[in-house]
Amino acid sequence: QVQLVESGGGLVQAGGSLRLSCAASGRTFSSYAMGWFRQAPGKEREFVAGISWNGGNTFYPESAKGRFTISRDNAKNTVYLRMNSLKPEDTAVYYCAARIDASFDRTRREYDYWGQGTQVTVSS
Repeated sequence: QVQLVESGGGLVQAGGSLRLSCAASGRTFSSYAMGWFRQAPGKEREFVAGISWNGGNTFYPESAKGRFTISRDNAKNTVYLRMNSLKPEDTAVYYCAARIDASFDRTRREYDYWGQGTQVTVSS
């Protein structure tokens, strides 16, 4: 069993930055791929970043490319999402997720564990 706890969300002005953290319990964190998703009110939960078990591979959809950076520190059982140049349309609850696999996936159903989420609000 893996428990994930996100932190770092908050209110920021457009153009600002935030760094989200996701702390994981369990000794097998380093073997899991990790993903960040977000869900805005009335919308589907969407993938925004993925990272492989050792950090060697990452992926971002167009909406996040060039602005978001995912990273991980396996010694600290933590994955991060650095978000720059934030826009009002980035407002959402952000979730981290763990996949029992070395490689990440962009599909929500491929992830096995989820955190409770952290709210990010970007004002214009």
